[in-house]
Amino acid sequence: MADRGQGDGRDGREGGRGGARPPHPPESAPRAVAARVLARVWGSDAFASAALDAELRRAPALDPRDIGLATELVYGVLRAQAALEARIAEFAAKSRWTADPLVRAHVLMGAYSLCFLDRVPSFAAVSEAVDGAQAAGGPRVGAFANAVLRRLAAAVESGGRPTLASAVVASAPGWLRGALRRSLGRAAAEAFLSAGPVPPPTGLCLAPGEDRGAWLEALRAAAPTGSFEAGHVSKAAIVARGAGDLRRLPGFGVAWIGQEEGAQALAFALGARPGEAVLDACSGRGNKSWLLSRAVLPSGAVDAADLYPAKLSQLRAALGAPPVSAEGAGAEAGDAQAGARDGLGRAAASVRETYAVDWTVGAGDVPEGYDRVLVDAPCSGVGTLRRRPEIALRREADDLPRLADLQVAIARRAATRARDGGRLVFAVCSVLREECEAVAARLAAPADDGLGVRLEPAPFDAELARELAGGGDAFRLLPHVHGTDGYFAAMFVVRR
Repeated sequence: MADRGQGDGRDGREGGRGGARPPHPPESAPRAVAARVLARVWGSDAFASAALDAELRRAPALDPRDIGLATELVYGVLRAQAALEARIAEFAAKSRWTADPLVRAHVLMGAYSLCFLDRVPSFAAVSEAVDGAQAAGGPRVGAFANAVLRRLAAAVESGGRPTLASAVVASAPGWLRGALRRSLGRAAAEAFLSAGPVPPPTGLCLAPGEDRGAWLEALRAAAPTGSFEAGHVSKAAIVARGAGDLRRLPGFGVAWIGQEEGAQALAFALGARPGEAVLDACSGRGNKSWLLSRAVLPSGAVDAADLYPAKLSQLRAALGAPPVSAEGAGAEAGDAQAGARDGLGRAAASVRETYAVDWTVGAGDVPEGYDRVLVDAPCSGVGTLRRRPEIALRREADDLPRLADLQVAIARRAATRARDGGRLVFAVCSVLREECEAVAARLAAPADDGLGVRLEPAPFDAELARELAGGGDAFRLLPHVHGTDGYFAAMFVVRR
């Protein structure tokens, strides 16, 4: 691991004690990997998780500890970015170092290591950051990083390390801290912002009828260095850590898919039953459609709609994989994976039709008469902050009213496709009141929009959702309470 030190007497000064600084750090070193990810997040609006996955695939020689270091540096720097930059500003007269994304990444990773990684010696943290900054920006930049980080190291040594939780809370934009406090209360807002683990575990969702205990045994046998545990919210969830590429595991895309545990709860909250006709109105690539399509078997049907035809094409392309049991997982894994091209396997086998539709304009060709409609609406994504910390850097307070209007428009138009007495669940991966209770209240209020439907709040009729809502008509999921990402869901009965 790059941070363990080389025993060469370097103390972080330009050239070290023994002469010239070594050549550029290897491209596969964990800090180099993390720096490229951060540069992509800042420079091309990439998502950190996707960029990190891509970089790690390009560095197959990294051992698990180095992968863990690269991951922690990416997520840690993004979550505590503002606080780290404020500490650097205490010792740097100018901020030109932030203009080059790679230089910025190495300096901030050095600051993060000094402030929060007590397992990394200060001299090693400074030396690694200076090497990276110099490789990216030249000797003068390296000298700058050396001077600033040595001063920060001295300040940390004399004043003590700050807590990561306080840095994460301080780094959240002011509008977001305010919105979370209004929505959750001050203490809960801070707990939400600093919730871990980071990165969160990967969720696996079993198809209805699969034996979770049997699959836990099969997955542990297939990936003994990983960790697989039963989820706490969804009875279909398995929580995986250190499992590597899910596509290599038995049952992928057929008996189970990768799906965050809270997202599973939203699909279950709809309460789809065998024989019912269900519309997944904002299906995306179809993870919830996968679950719903199995809940309505043997005689029901699920239709999927989305704004983006490309996502629907991916869903349709997932047809054709045969089922696989946990008992036969080892022998049949290759066949199962061959049929699970994008992770949904026979996801669309019971998806009767797909519709590309812009709900803000109209219902397109989507028919009427559905028993249940799921509206997992576009939103700020604030509920996924621990998984997508870059969201805090890209959202603004002005986004909330625009998104709330969009959510109301989509849900009301999608409601016109339900039969009289049918049920609709409105859901978002946000915990902000402006996108949650405020939108639910607008949906329940009389509307003069000519659509001819009323939405009446109603208690959930699915066991999981009833428990989460305490018998009410809405619930929140919170990372610091439930261990999932943050979500909101509300149930309505549609009247025509």
